[in-house]
Amino acid sequence: MRDDWRIRIELPEEAQAESLLGRLGLDLGTDDAKRLAQELEGRRLAVSRDGNELFVYASTPAEAERARGIVEAELADESVEANTSTVERWLHDEERWTGEPPQETWEEEELERGYAPWEVRVERETHAEARELADELEREGYDVVRRWRFLIVGAGSEEEARELAQRVHGEVEPGGELVWEVTPQNPFAVFGGLGGP
Repeated sequence: MRDDWRIRIELPEEAQAESLLGRLGLDLGTDDAKRLAQELEGRRLAVSRDGNELFVYASTPAEAERARGIVEAELADESVEANTSTVERWLHDEERWTGEPPQETWEEEELERGYAPWEVRVERETHAEARELADELEREGYDVVRRWRFLIVGAGSEEEARELAQRVHGEVEPGGELVWEVTPQNPFAVFGGLGGP
């Protein structure tokens, strides 16, 4: 069973959350709550607590909505003011619930720190060609590090880096604060701090 749906209940105090958690598990007080619980009978709902917040997980939005009705009936019976969320869905790709703000990506963190999360590495036949390409890219707003016939161009996303690499016949690599060793096959050395356009 997948619990991809939930409701979140924020109570004023931890003791109230603990009390409501106990009632949901053992002794539902109101007739409305008992009736709703009977509708869910046979479907096990997971309930957890984190401080003064309760989370009720369900496998369908309808089950989560019915669970919300049980919780609200219990809160009304106890005359407890609480904030109950709408039904939230788990977003697998983003690893968050719909009621939570999107988390900052590692790319955004690198940009905030002044580093390009992706780099395009380009080699040209001559120093003049490298200088000409670097000037063109700088006019477009890219940060470029030039070393003789070699360029490193900072990009703000992998997609942007791939598009640029295709255009200038370069190679895409993760950027940021990575340190690159000089080897005969890799003429690029320690270049950090490139910002994206």
